[in-house]
Amino acid sequence: MARIKNFDKKNKKSKFKKFKENKELLLLTIPGTLWFLVFAYLPMFGIALAFKDWKIHGGFLESLIKSEWVGFNNFKFLFGSSDAWLITRNTVLYNLVFIILGIVLPVTLAILLKELLNKKLSKFYQSSMFLPYFLSWVVVSYCLFTFLSPEKGYINSIITSLGGEKISWYTEPKYWVFIIIFMSQWKGVGYGTVVYLASICGIDKSYFEAAMIDGASKWQQIKYITLPLLKPVLIIMFITAVGGIFRADFGLFYQLPKDSGALYPVTNVIDTYVYRGLINLGNIGMSAAAGLYQSFVGLILILVTNGIVRKVDKENAFF
Repeated sequence: MARIKNFDKKNKKSKFKKFKENKELLLLTIPGTLWFLVFAYLPMFGIALAFKDWKIHGGFLESLIKSEWVGFNNFKFLFGSSDAWLITRNTVLYNLVFIILGIVLPVTLAILLKELLNKKLSKFYQSSMFLPYFLSWVVVSYCLFTFLSPEKGYINSIITSLGGEKISWYTEPKYWVFIIIFMSQWKGVGYGTVVYLASICGIDKSYFEAAMIDGASKWQQIKYITLPLLKPVLIIMFITAVGGIFRADFGLFYQLPKDSGALYPVTNVIDTYVYRGLINLGNIGMSAAAGLYQSFVGLILILVTNGIVRKVDKENAFF
């Protein structure tokens, strides 16, 4: 018993010592911790809304307690709808494309930027690609409208000047699969590029110097040094992206096509469908059920994907 007590005392002292040594770093984590506590963990109590017929009875807690328990009835809004297959298909397929392009394009651009000898030019390109990330989809949608406006759009002006007929872009679903994918990558590729570029810049230069001495070409350096050392970051980004495969960027699918009903076959996803249902029906429980469904499926996908990665390459697993 005395040995156990001594061990506990030493363990507590070592923990306190580590805390003192890293107190500055721990203090820096406080804002992020508070943010997650307020905006991520406290709202989790609202999960109960997914199983209740929400009615306002005063304050939030009073309404939560007095609202009738309806079990899984709210989930029928998603699964019992005639559009359930359409919105699920659109959400998943778009996200699969976004995951693939969201890795290939940023990694390629990050490698190209790293290889530029003119560093000032490299920073200019980097800033230019990163700028669209800060624009809201509302602003982007109006910029796109100047190009695709059926009457005075820039693209239609070019088409008519070449002897063609104007295209009614906002009533033709066949074009919007490509427009949405292009605009999504245009807006988000800068963020991914910065992440991968930071990782590439962190690679020890001695690896490349040794490879150059051995006569390795640029492609061989990328293939045998850059890409293998990027693997941990690639895996983390891939797993987190898979976790959001049942979620869609609301602004991309709602604001960009101007909520045109003619485009619903290719632009209607789970998030926009739930929003329209909430506006029309005013049922908060249904929207809460959809959010819970997306979060639960995302959690399962992360666990499954991480489990597969852990079996293949244990060192690079997320957890």
